[in-house]
Order: sequence, then structure tokens, then C-alpha cells
Amino acid sequence: MWGTISAIKPPFSEETARAKVKAAQDAWNTKNPERVAQAYTSNSQWRNRAEFFSGREAIIEFLRRKWSKELDYRLMKELWCYTGNRISVRFEYEWREADNPTQWMRTHGNEHWEFDYDGLMSRRDMSANDYPIEESERRYRSYRWMC
Repeated sequence: MWGTISAIKPPFSEETARAKVKAAQDAWNTKNPERVAQAYTSNSQWRNRAEFFSGREAIIEFLRRKWSKELDYRLMKELWCYTGNRISVRFEYEWREADNPTQWMRTHGNEHWEFDYDGLMSRRDMSANDYPIEESERRYRSYRWMC
């Protein structure tokens, strides 16, 4: 699977942009920081909400922190638009708070991605909002819906 994401290279068509988004969604749903980080350049620039950092080691550290706090994480990504070596997506994910595991949350947001010509992401710019939901309001109960 992971070779697939870097094998998809710009310039993007609608088909390859959708495939890139699907491969990213699948990778993030593994919740494996080392695996996810391989899709980014060694000096990839990130903005994640109010955090700014660069490089694979910082990405791995960030993702470890993220998934230690966001339990039962399930993500959906949807292609918004694409051109040349850029893709924008909207996303939605659900998770439980590690400090309050009975509270489910939903996060909505947007990401803007820029790729090098080897198909690795060199820039990721993310904005999102979280809000509490009831367990009965969950949309993403398993990985099956994403296949």
C-alpha cells in the first residue's frame, strides 16, 4: 500500500488526485506514525492548527502525541480540488479523548498539500475544528466504510 502513495506523482489528474487522497486516508487510518511519515519529504513543512514544524522526525513525534490523545481515531478524506502538484481535501474524523474516554469528538477540517516531483508531500497546511458528539451520532465505526 505505501509504495502506492509515493508512486502517484504530479502533475495530477482527477483520477490520480483521488487515488492520492485515498492512499493518504488509508495510511493515516493505520495510526502508524513511522509509516505515515514516509509519504513526506525529509524536510516537509507542516502547519497543523497552531503548530508549525518540519521534517519526518517532527512529523513522527507529532503523530505519536496525536494518537496517544485521540483514541479509536477514524478518518475520512475527500478530494476538494487539485492542480499541477497541489491537492486540497476536506476531512472529518472521530475519536475519543484519552483523558475522558467516554466523550466522543468529531473533527472537521481542510488540508492543502504540495508535492515534489517524486510524489512526496513537501508541504501540509491544515485547519480544523473539534466538537463533542454522542456515541449514537458516530458515523465512522470501523475501517470497512473507507474501502
